[in-house]
Amino acid sequence: MFETVGQNIVSGVLVGALYGLAALGLSLVFGVLKVLNIAHGELIMLGGYAAFWIFNLYGIDPFFGLLLVIPMLFMVGWVLHKGLFSAVVKFDEEERIKNSMLIGFGLTLILQSVAIQLWTADERSITTAYATASLELAGIRLPVVRLAGLIIALLAVIGLELFMNRTYWGKAMRATAENWETASLTGINIQKIYLMTFALSAALAGVAGTLVSVSFSVNPAIGLSWTLKALIVVVLAGLGSIPGTLLAGVLLGVGESASAYLVGGAYRELVGLFLFLIILSIRPQGLFGGGRA
Repeated sequence: MFETVGQNIVSGVLVGALYGLAALGLSLVFGVLKVLNIAHGELIMLGGYAAFWIFNLYGIDPFFGLLLVIPMLFMVGWVLHKGLFSAVVKFDEEERIKNSMLIGFGLTLILQSVAIQLWTADERSITTAYATASLELAGIRLPVVRLAGLIIALLAVIGLELFMNRTYWGKAMRATAENWETASLTGINIQKIYLMTFALSAALAGVAGTLVSVSFSVNPAIGLSWTLKALIVVVLAGLGSIPGTLLAGVLLGVGESASAYLVGGAYRELVGLFLFLIILSIRPQGLFGGGRA
């Protein structure tokens, strides 16, 4: 009994860490640009395909392949912001959200269609030599791949937190998130901050996509489900806490795992929606929401 419950909790934590990582970029863009990029899941999908082809064509381990995936998705985000989302930030906050959702919806359809044309609709996943390897602790099995994913998620959170608090660009992003007009008066180039933020968000999506391709699978249609997961985590966490986003992802993962154990896997997806509605009704600012990005 103890081992079964412990295994479900551990599984939820490992999957939840990936949920939190997937939500980091979405939360960052919404917090700084006040833009809701509903094509975020498609960026995760692109990151997964990038990792898959780097592994299959060049034999580069997906975790080392992150050194290539991150700059690739950073550039994708750079181009998307320059070509599409830069026009949205000229509007007020309410109009930004509406127009960014329209752009994101169109971008979702385009990226899905392009992915189908390039790679077909088949499921793709990365199978490494250690894909089935696991560690055992007190009778609880820890898959090596997902354990590595947890470590990478922690490193991403720590790295982003240090970046936001210790570097000029990070502090400028925080200032812009709090009040872009005041930040502009202090000499901060708001447009550059928006561009850097969106590109960084895409890079984080690339990291998440790599872990998805290793732990699950990728196909052109996975974007919507991962966007929904990320949105649920952002609502649970609220804006203002980077570690809080990871913790909210873990909460969602454990909740899903517990529900699958107690009432069956068919109800697993309902847990996230239930938590989404409850938190949105009781605490709209989220569990860890604060004043900064």
